[in-house]
Amino acid sequence: MKDFETVKQEMWRQIVLKAGQMLERIGDKSPHAAGQDGKYDDMRIDWWTSGFWPGLLWLMYDMTGEDKYREAAWNWDERLSELWLAQNHYDHDVGFQFLPTAVIKHKLTGDEDAARRALLAAGFLAGRFNPAGRFIRAWNGDKTGWSIIDTMMNLSLLFWASEQSGDPRYAHIAGLHADTVVRHFVRPDGSVHHIIRFDAETGEAAEAIGGQGFATDSAWSRGAAWALYGLTNAYRYTDRLDYLAAAQRVANFFIAHLPEDGVPYWDFRAEAVEAEGGIVRDSSAGAIAASGLLELAEVLGDIRGRGYLDAAQRILHSLYTAYGTWNDQDHEAVLLHGTGHKPVSQNVDVSLIYGDYFFIEAAAKLNGWKHRIF
Repeated sequence: MKDFETVKQEMWRQIVLKAGQMLERIGDKSPHAAGQDGKYDDMRIDWWTSGFWPGLLWLMYDMTGEDKYREAAWNWDERLSELWLAQNHYDHDVGFQFLPTAVIKHKLTGDEDAARRALLAAGFLAGRFNPAGRFIRAWNGDKTGWSIIDTMMNLSLLFWASEQSGDPRYAHIAGLHADTVVRHFVRPDGSVHHIIRFDAETGEAAEAIGGQGFATDSAWSRGAAWALYGLTNAYRYTDRLDYLAAAQRVANFFIAHLPEDGVPYWDFRAEAVEAEGGIVRDSSAGAIAASGLLELAEVLGDIRGRGYLDAAQRILHSLYTAYGTWNDQDHEAVLLHGTGHKPVSQNVDVSLIYGDYFFIEAAAKLNGWKHRIF
């Protein structure tokens, strides 16, 4: 078996080839999922996944210096911002949309318009904060008291906004939401709730809802990945040890429940109901968790972080060798066998653009990338 130093270099060479092929085929589409035909769909640009493709382009530009990626990524933040003055569907996921477009563009190029667009998005996200319950509300419509674990990954937009503007209120809101996640979302064993419904008037927690997990008390693997990565990010910005401890608790649960090949089931507690037909995997959860584990390993240092680094490498090695499309130039995605929303049979066993993004992000980190998006 090859040592991982060799593997990570080979993996990056394959990514460089694949990213060039993706650029030719995807172009300016807003991809979310690619089915058995290997073709990515084209969603509306205010769909929650719309930032991951341009984020991938900016990352490749940063790593390779090739202008074709910069040119393809350049106007995405402007396209997204044009919707503020039109009917749109923006919600708690604006971090997923403006961190990989406007924020990274400003970091890499110094473009001041990009910074202004990102600050506008941060103000929108801050405006979704419910001070009674100390949470950022999820989605739109009548779910005024709902909050979800995914939002942990969007908090980096608020932390960045405080650093950029000098106004601590963005970071205060991010910290209060993270406090609520530690208190209400992360269970003692390290598994994670997807949705908590609060009373929007009083702020009291009313109930947990299964959401994209198979049951209320289940362990949706992508939710755990969002949590361990988002909590690690919150620790990076605040030095709060309770965030670090919660991130480790979730990471320990995640690692302990991985199957033999290191790529997670879509829900770690789905075995009992799916054993007969085989349990569906979620390569995107593996990719997100691997990138988050690399962050966790870095903040803990060489000795305390070694186990998390080993786990990240194990996951990435398996994704690279058994879940990739390297031999199919016509396939527009990188990873196979992702799971979007299993309980409603939506995007099951497909490729997912966020899985592709976080896999490439993790591989870039292993190969020296320092300009973080999240």
